Formats: sequence, structure tokens, C-alpha cells
Amino acid sequence: MIEIAVLLVLGIIAGIVAGLFGLGGGVLFTPILFVVFSDAGIQDPVVLTIGSSLFCTFIAAAGSSVRQYQQKNIFWKDGLKVGLMGAAGVYLGKLIITSPYYSKQEFVIFFSLLLFYVAYMFYRRGTKKSDSIETHNNTVTISQSFITGGFGGFVAALAGIGGGGVMVPLLNLLYKKQFVRAVSISSLAIVMISLSGWVQLGFAGNGIDTLTAFHWGYVDFGAALPLAAGGMFGGFAGALFNLKIDRRYLQYAFSALAVGMAIKLIAEVF
Repeated sequence: MIEIAVLLVLGIIAGIVAGLFGLGGGVLFTPILFVVFSDAGIQDPVVLTIGSSLFCTFIAAAGSSVRQYQQKNIFWKDGLKVGLMGAAGVYLGKLIITSPYYSKQEFVIFFSLLLFYVAYMFYRRGTKKSDSIETHNNTVTISQSFITGGFGGFVAALAGIGGGGVMVPLLNLLYKKQFVRAVSISSLAIVMISLSGWVQLGFAGNGIDTLTAFHWGYVDFGAALPLAAGGMFGGFAGALFNLKIDRRYLQYAFSALAVGMAIKLIAEVF
């Protein structure tokens, strides 16, 4: 019961941070769940962390897509194409994480590198005075969907995130889609990617060690639901604060936070 209360509080904090920095939440849910599961003495927390984090991300992405729909900024065709390709990428990633070669060390190294990448992207974005990239609004092609969604889904399965940190830069920087359009397409794709991920991992687990009895395979709903609920509640507060704080300071602050999380994960395992 104490762990559930802790997860609820951590979810609120993660939601505030996600709302402040415009994140989907997966990059925060994963390290939180990994530390909680590890500290609880779960023998093999990696796949359980990924499955549970993908469930949290699914809830967060669904809420984000609803808001995009209400704002009339949703692109069904592009989002569904990228999401379908992402589901295939998740399957390939699942084969790796459920193999005996993807241990805690490999997971922490991969996720820490991902955090350093995110920190660099936020720092770089914070130093830019304006977004001068030339963009266009033509539809996402099948080949673009294959690369964007496939890579995003593969990373999502390896790290327990939605893959937006990969898909948005690809759509915006490589394929020159407007940033708001890229975010909307990514949000809808993440709904499908994260749903595919946690359902596949739900079927994969059998007789594993979990934090709560309320679980299905590698998805611990008892741990994920309070974290996701707190994340949704905190997300609204964070979004309000976001409007009142200088964007550059937010970018720099999250860069420092991401580096700190990476160091914490590394210290947890090595």
C-alpha cells in the first residue's frame, strides 16, 4: 500500500515535469518504475518496467490525442500509418528484450544513452532563438511511415517509452513536417505503439515476479495505474506553469534533469 501511495506521488511529480517540458511521460515513467521495482527486490525488473511503462504511456498518449482532437489538430491518416509501422517495430524490439541477452546492464546503458540524447536535444533547442527550419504540410508517405514508425516502435520496446523523442525529430527535421503537425502525428502513433507494446508483453509473461497481484504478464497494472493517474493530474498543473516560465530556462532545466536521471540509473546497476 505504501508503494502505491509513493507511485501516485511520483506520478504527480512526473506529470508536472512532463507538462512543464511538453513530454509524453514515458521518459519519466520508465526510470521511476525501474527504481521502484529494483528497490522492491524484483529479480528481473527490466521487462516488467517496460511493459508497465508502456501502459502508462498509452494512457498519457490517449489523453494527448484527445486534446489534439479538441484543438482540431489531428491527422488521422498520417498518425495511423506511422502507428501501424510502429507496432511492427515494437514486435522486433520485444524479441530482443525478452531474450536472455537484454539484462539490467544493457537496459540501463541503452536508456541512459537515450536520456543523454534527449538532454542534448533540449539544450540545443534552448539555445536556438527561433525555429527557422523550412517546413511543408504534405502527407506522410509509406516509406516515411516505415522509417519513422518502425524506428520509433523499436526504441519504444527497448526503453518502455512511446517513441516520440525519435519520431518527432524525424518528421520535423528529416521530413520537414511542421513541428505542431509532427507532434500531433506522433501522439496518435504513440497510442497504437504503446497499446501494441503492453498487450504483446501482457501475453509474453507467465509466472513472473511483480510488485502487486493486479498484473497481466509483464504489465503490473497495480503499479502502473497510480503512476499514470498521478501523471495525468500533474500534467494539467505542469501545462499551466509552462505558460508562465521562459522556454529557454525550461529546456536547460530538463537537460540537467535528464542527465541526473541517467546518472541515477547507472548508479543503481553499476
